[in-house]
Amino acid sequence: MPKFAFLVHPRADVSQDLARVWSPLAAVPSRALEWGMRHLPVPPLALGTVTRPDEPDVAGWIVVVPVGARQMLTEDRRWVLGRIEKTVDFAQNLGAEVVGLGALTAPVTGGGRLLRGRPGMTVTNGNAFTAQLTARAVRRLVAGMDRPHVAVLGATGSVGSCVVRMLAGDPDLDLGALTLVARRRHRLAELAAGARSARPDVVVHEACEIEAVRDADLVVVLTSSTDALLRAEHLKPGAVVLDDTQPRNTDPALVTQRPDVTVVDGGLADVSGLDVRADIGLPPGYAYACLCETMLMAFDGCTTPAVGDATLEHARRMQRAADRFGHLGFGLAAPLSFGRPSPELDLAGLT
Repeated sequence: MPKFAFLVHPRADVSQDLARVWSPLAAVPSRALEWGMRHLPVPPLALGTVTRPDEPDVAGWIVVVPVGARQMLTEDRRWVLGRIEKTVDFAQNLGAEVVGLGALTAPVTGGGRLLRGRPGMTVTNGNAFTAQLTARAVRRLVAGMDRPHVAVLGATGSVGSCVVRMLAGDPDLDLGALTLVARRRHRLAELAAGARSARPDVVVHEACEIEAVRDADLVVVLTSSTDALLRAEHLKPGAVVLDDTQPRNTDPALVTQRPDVTVVDGGLADVSGLDVRADIGLPPGYAYACLCETMLMAFDGCTTPAVGDATLEHARRMQRAADRFGHLGFGLAAPLSFGRPSPELDLAGLT
């Protein structure tokens, strides 16, 4: 069975994330660590391993790219790509044949398209299975709502566009309105036109401003930023938010400012049948969908790269693989809110 490696990086709180590798780093200011990663030859790091109960050897590794989230989006692109390329080389030297791009390593590499090819190496950005789980989570969250208004932030991105096509292509999903929000007007117009054609019974709006989500019953966040883009003033009373982003693009202050709003962490799968020996910032038995896609491609022997925009075809293949390896998990996980189980989610009937 091919082995895999999954790339992660420090997110908004660099100190706390790097402390998962070496605990004393929690005492070092994040800015100092960012300076060190920028100016010193900090190597890629192995955070931990993943094993299967039915296989004696390590199935894969979680590997840290020594670049912070803010640096991913603001530093010189060639430097960032160089650090990611070195980490992919490190993963290949460990023995990985499938490499998955976690968090911002996917968008800054053009969904993996900007990485150089390596013989015997298959790259995935994990976006197809993320889209698959996101669409399933949307169906769970709108169950019981009366023709809900769903808004998708980051609708033209690799995950977002696939999610929109899945939602628009589901005749059993009883939507009243669908609002697509993105910055790229041309792609947005094309995506909206496709959604209108697929679902003439649904009112489809398109917008470039985040304020367009104010009337939505459910807001799906699929943006790529280091900032909290979605804030209290953007949401209607009683709104539900499904946040698929890493680093998180939903303001944590919503917990206290808007107790009427339900925030659900998206893109999470159950992997209770696997032994993930790495602190990836989630409770035991949980994993990000992009990590799961990396695992599934290795377990399934998939050698076709999954880079660029997520496709419906690859999303369906990953779902078939998830069904085949269902004894290990890969189903939609019990919902979390800001990384923790929440009594409010139980009351909302989401478990």
